[in-house]
Amino acid sequence: MVTVKDNITKVTLAVFLARPETKPAREFFNGYIEQKPMPQGEHSIIQSRLVATINEVALSNKLAHAFSELRCTFGGQSLVPDITVFTWQRIPKTEEGRIKNRFDLPPDWIIEILSPEQSANKVIKKILFALSQGTQLGWLVDPEDESVMIFKPNIMPEIKSGDEVLPVLAVLQDWHFTATEMFAWLSVA
Repeated sequence: MVTVKDNITKVTLAVFLARPETKPAREFFNGYIEQKPMPQGEHSIIQSRLVATINEVALSNKLAHAFSELRCTFGGQSLVPDITVFTWQRIPKTEEGRIKNRFDLPPDWIIEILSPEQSANKVIKKILFALSQGTQLGWLVDPEDESVMIFKPNIMPEIKSGDEVLPVLAVLQDWHFTATEMFAWLSVA
């Protein structure tokens, strides 16, 4: 995937946020506007199934909420991770108790799914930035080699695959999920 930068020159966050939304989404990172790649088959299946699976575990007891392609603006950047998860208490709400449209805080858990030809290092930079701003957990899902790189604050990344249990947020500690379970979703035979 070749990254398309909107501008060769840097812009401000305010200028970026004043622009209309696009599909696929654009992100503002380190002063540049970059368009995310259009999700393809494997990416789409993993993203939609993972959001549904997390919410199946998290919503019934009001533990957390997973969101797909949610713009999060924090630390002077505006990112649209493939999946964000917020613990229940941190979900931005209006005075009436409805979910706000703008999320101006880092997610508790950020999940990115690597697309073909996408730069893993660019995605990792965004995950590391989120961790530096208070995110508790990051996953970089790689469908090609069926692995998940795990990021936690102040800990070296680790790679999980096969039947290794993937770490989740502490509020979801009773949920045990493996890379094998996730990548099985890709088989439609």
